[in-house]
Amino acid sequence: MTTERPPVTRWLAARASAIHIEDLPTAAVTVARQCILDWFAVTIPGAAEPAVQILSEELLSDGARPAASLVGQPGRTSAMNVALINGTASHALDFDDVNMAILGHPTVAILPGLLALAEETGATQDDVLAAFVAGYEVVCRTGALMSPGHYNHGFHATSTVGSVGAAAACAHLLKLDAETSAIAYGIAATKASGLKSMFGTMCKPLHAGMAAQNGLLAARLAARGFTSRPDALECAQGLAATQSADFNPEEAMRDAPLDHHIANNLFKYHAACYLTHGAIEAGKALREKSAASSNAIRSIEIRVPPVTDRVCNLARPETGLEAKFSLRLTVAMALAGRDTSGIATYTDDLTREPELVRLRDMASIEFVDGYPEAKADVAITTADGRRFTASHDAGVADSDLARQGRKLEAKFDALVEPVLGAPSRTLRGALLGMGGPDGIANIMKLSGRTQ
Repeated sequence: MTTERPPVTRWLAARASAIHIEDLPTAAVTVARQCILDWFAVTIPGAAEPAVQILSEELLSDGARPAASLVGQPGRTSAMNVALINGTASHALDFDDVNMAILGHPTVAILPGLLALAEETGATQDDVLAAFVAGYEVVCRTGALMSPGHYNHGFHATSTVGSVGAAAACAHLLKLDAETSAIAYGIAATKASGLKSMFGTMCKPLHAGMAAQNGLLAARLAARGFTSRPDALECAQGLAATQSADFNPEEAMRDAPLDHHIANNLFKYHAACYLTHGAIEAGKALREKSAASSNAIRSIEIRVPPVTDRVCNLARPETGLEAKFSLRLTVAMALAGRDTSGIATYTDDLTREPELVRLRDMASIEFVDGYPEAKADVAITTADGRRFTASHDAGVADSDLARQGRKLEAKFDALVEPVLGAPSRTLRGALLGMGGPDGIANIMKLSGRTQ
């Protein structure tokens, strides 16, 4: 006899629909603003990446109604096209934020379609903030519902689970009731796709754009009366049943650790896969602790959780993009004192540099069951027989939001000023002051390029 599954989809829709800006804790609103600032920081330079340019050339040729603005490049097109293009741009550098509840990137899935819809409808900035937090809650809880089997089976949660979160955000902005929102989640669920086997190719950033576009389309169709199942997450042959061996309604529905899942958002300060960040930080600490030159290192041992094996364990990357998914090479970069935060660092030539290749090839990796997803231990042995160790857990959110804000402003300036020049400061000011009755048209205008 089949046991009836709890009505998770409707529960999520009701919870998201009840989120209002005036009821949110200050910390949740602060982190939401920081997520949006960081999204523009990575999207503006990301727009110049080849994947985004190819996609833009294709989509801008269709003569769609210019309802929303591209970010980091000139032009306007339909909200649907903008969601796909800007979403792809925001993940093109792989420098965007993370949440361990989904083992993926929430903001790049949720925000692009939401901003396109907000610009088209003239929504206020407070409307956008509340809708963003609502989408963020849904994406994390949906991720928790299917973890870890969904990700371990080869699905890129940014794209799959992200589609449902994007639908939740857009449904909130459209002020859909809970039942109609649940229908939107179902439409998004039937469009959800994205393969981890595409990591290291242009399809990985495309996944974020797909999620953004899927969610926007789902919400708009639901608003027009399009039908789907309102229990698509938990039903037989639904999203969880087909895409995961795990079904954890108690995890999806439990209280978030800090009231709202957005408080556990993790920002990236290295331009590589997030699961390399713990090892990078440990490598940097070892370089400082040992004061040893890279030539003096004779062995490198890296201990990480098993989840990293199928995500960022490219032993001998050959391109700059592949380098971002190589634990061995990124640790080598940290030990050699290379700038792991610079987007220009990750080139094809980097993968062939003798110093880095030597360090890369001496590194061994041990996968340790029970380690948190973003924890790493790194040990080095030097030519004189000394051994040094360091550990770092990149899965712990910064509790000092003011310090986090300063780091994100510095990241924004480093990434955006070379692209936009002096106007980047005006844009940063507008984003830091986000909130209140004004629409987002000015922000979107400031974030584009005139040529």
